[in-house]
Amino acid sequence: MNVSGLSLRDLEYAVAVAELGSFVKAAERCHVSQPSLSVQIGKLEARLGALLFERTTRRLIVTPQGRVLIEQMRRILLEAGNLLALCSEATQPFGGALRLSAIATLGPYYFPRVLQGLRARYPELSLVLGEGRTDDLTGALLRGDLDAVLVAAPIEDPGLASAALFHEPFLMACPKGHSAASRKDLGWSGLQPRERLLLEEGHCLRDQAIAACAEVHPGARHATSLETLKYMVAAGEGCTLVPALAAGQEAGVDYASLRGAEYRRTIVLAWRASDPRNEAFADLAQRLRDLSPDGVESAS
Repeated sequence: MNVSGLSLRDLEYAVAVAELGSFVKAAERCHVSQPSLSVQIGKLEARLGALLFERTTRRLIVTPQGRVLIEQMRRILLEAGNLLALCSEATQPFGGALRLSAIATLGPYYFPRVLQGLRARYPELSLVLGEGRTDDLTGALLRGDLDAVLVAAPIEDPGLASAALFHEPFLMACPKGHSAASRKDLGWSGLQPRERLLLEEGHCLRDQAIAACAEVHPGARHATSLETLKYMVAAGEGCTLVPALAAGQEAGVDYASLRGAEYRRTIVLAWRASDPRNEAFADLAQRLRDLSPDGVESAS
């Protein structure tokens, strides 16, 4: 088959439709009108001789053959991005722009502490920062929607490379005057199960808190963010684990140090193992180690 009729832009359209499950949403992402996108998808299907999508009045379904072809399209687009990265890397680090995201329990507290140092090291670099949950971030990274992510170890996907940056301890946040904040022998594991407040499912910090003490009350109260958890603590609802960088001086909250390796996390910088900018990411990791904020232990 002659590939001259294939367009990378058309592959982007098809991948967007598959990921979003909608021609309308895909058109919005690709900044093109929905009729134009639909026409190009139709031409692509005709060129490939394969039906990528099953269209119904209620939903759009990727066909079995379409799933295989869409996955190959993702690989092609990633390699095309690598080609551009190789060309631009010679003149500017990361081609002049870096899409970097962190887990939600880290980003808002970490980025403000390191941005000035990053600006000094990469004065011409355009940083696009974001945050999210681990699975969402690593998925976006593997798809090529992000260049690198900051997450808690371990990284188990063989498609990702990583470098440890720092070790961050957990503190126990308690209501003002709570006995757990003053009794060194009590700690997180000594609390009554109903007193342990957790983040909702999907946050790695929730898993780490449960790993430190698996006994959780069936009716345990959850929160969508660290800030909400701290509000609940201040209101006397219970205690929770807070990463050191997120600990502040909130009214009504006392913090207690905890002993044990289970009460800390290792933050890593992760990127695609296939990304040709490996040396640039290694340099970024070292720079971030050098910028490790107070309250954490550099992994160097």
